[in-house]
Amino acid sequence: MKNSSKEKKVAEVMHQFKENHLHSGKSKTLVTNRKQAIAISLSEAEELYNKNNKL
Repeated sequence: MKNSSKEKKVAEVMHQFKENHLHSGKSKTLVTNRKQAIAISLSEAEELYNKNNKL
C-alpha cells in the first residue's frame, strides 16, 4: 500500500518530534507537547497537499 504525500509528511514531522528536532514557527522554540507536534504535522501536510494540487 502506497503512502500519500500527506502521510509521509506527517510521519516525517513526528519523527522530528521524537528526535527532539521539531521547532515551532518563526520563534524556533522546541516543541515538547505531542498534541502540538500533531497539529504542526497536519498543518504542514495540508499546506503541501494544497501546493501540489492547485487548480
